[in-house]
Amino acid sequence: MPLVIVEKPSLWQRILFLFKGFDGPLAITVLVLAFIGLLTMYSSGYDHGTRFVDHGRNMLLAAGIMFVVAQVPPHRLMTMAVPLYALGMALLIAVAVFGITRKGAQRWINVGIVIQPSEILKIALPLMLAWWFQKREGQLRSTDFAVAGLLLLLPVGLIMKQPDLGTSLLVFAAGFSVIYFAGLNWRVIVPPLAVGLFVVLVLVVFQTPLCADGVNWPILHDYQQQRVCTLLDPWRDPLGRGFHIIQGMIAIGSGGFFGQGYMQGTQTHLEFIPERTTDFIFAAFAEEFGLIGSLVLLVAFLFLVLRCLVIAMDAPTLFSRLLAGAITMIFFTYAFVNLGMVSGILPVVGVPLPFISYGGTAMVTLGLALGMMMSIAKTKRLVQS
Repeated sequence: MPLVIVEKPSLWQRILFLFKGFDGPLAITVLVLAFIGLLTMYSSGYDHGTRFVDHGRNMLLAAGIMFVVAQVPPHRLMTMAVPLYALGMALLIAVAVFGITRKGAQRWINVGIVIQPSEILKIALPLMLAWWFQKREGQLRSTDFAVAGLLLLLPVGLIMKQPDLGTSLLVFAAGFSVIYFAGLNWRVIVPPLAVGLFVVLVLVVFQTPLCADGVNWPILHDYQQQRVCTLLDPWRDPLGRGFHIIQGMIAIGSGGFFGQGYMQGTQTHLEFIPERTTDFIFAAFAEEFGLIGSLVLLVAFLFLVLRCLVIAMDAPTLFSRLLAGAITMIFFTYAFVNLGMVSGILPVVGVPLPFISYGGTAMVTLGLALGMMMSIAKTKRLVQS
């Protein structure tokens, strides 16, 4: 029998294999958004301490997390679902009992380092729900959707109680998308949707008496009520609660068609835009790059969402499809809510713009989500090859 000599792969070949199967269009889109983020952060934050350097560091950290997670196959990710969800819920309960309070909100806990456990649920909840429906594939009953609803509402309720409307909205969107993609009947969705539209109509028609001083809404916290009323009429308190929205709209409008030019934004550099490196960074971007730049950014986000949907539809298992669909919804909700609140069509809820806004925790979450998406795309391509 002839002796077969197997040539050992070189270091370069082994490195290339780690990138094999990565989704090229998705990677290029994220690189474009990251470049826009660095460009905008330098302009709006070069005189804001170490924001630009820290933003670059956060991006490198997120890229490292994405690369590591992308090497983990989806069936391994599925085994992390229950432990990660249980850990997240335990930490949320701990926050409710003895968490750290800052600016009137009890959202953090010290476990050697100070963390915000609600961020874990952005990934843990869709993982858990995708695992739940994978285990019941082919035998779904209404009770299975009821259990999924309970798994969704428990963390969302705890996060809203902190209170943290922005994060609870993101967690709810990620979790509900899994339930919807699993086959939730439209007859269950339409009634609450109709009630929501009716409430919005009532608020618009009767905003003056409902937002009058001394009127309290029983469902929302006072600051949440004021955000809704400020959205309906930001000029009722132009130097207070309405300042963010008004200055954001002024900055976007002053950008015009072509923008005022890079690092030439007056609203940005004269510090009229609050939170110009975080939640309201789109206002700084739109002021300097105008309508043309804003359309480029919107197209990049649109392509990101569409590419993620393609990966979700092509995923080989139900778990992978549901998880990829939820991650897509996370990206969409981040971008839609941020752009909406800066433009004055949604209340200000403190949601960053993906890959553009400053924020270490949010960037790490995005890197983790991207790694999972790359893992799903990579598994599909390697199976095909």
